[in-house]
Amino acid sequence: MQTQPLETDIEITSALTVEELEHVKAKGFKTVICNCKPGESAEFPDEKAYRQKAADICLQWVHIPVTPGDYSQADVAAFAEAMQQLPRPILAFCRTGKRATHLWAYAKRHTEQCDLAELFSAAKAAGFDLEEHRQGLEEQQT
Repeated sequence: MQTQPLETDIEITSALTVEELEHVKAKGFKTVICNCKPGESAEFPDEKAYRQKAADICLQWVHIPVTPGDYSQADVAAFAEAMQQLPRPILAFCRTGKRATHLWAYAKRHTEQCDLAELFSAAKAAGFDLEEHRQGLEEQQT
């Protein structure tokens, strides 16, 4: 499991297995945000086993399933709330890390109206381009 930082105490990664949650915990993460949709791949039929494993090892678990590129205000608000209220460090994941990165950027704009250049730079350093979401991020309101 490789993680990429987006900001202090928030990192992203690609698809995790249930067994990898132990490694997530050992690396010091306290919260996991999952953006996978149930059944989107053979590796992620649903979240039940993940939720149970997270509870067993005292990791906070949040499931915000989204379709790539289709982020509602409710999805953004849920991600923002998790970032604000759950213990850090936080690891967010989806199949590739792209949705987690997009939701992080929208949530940051939603709560802080942070500078777009900072978001683009952090996403690029993590291996993702936010350009396709520039207009949506510019319009994101607190």
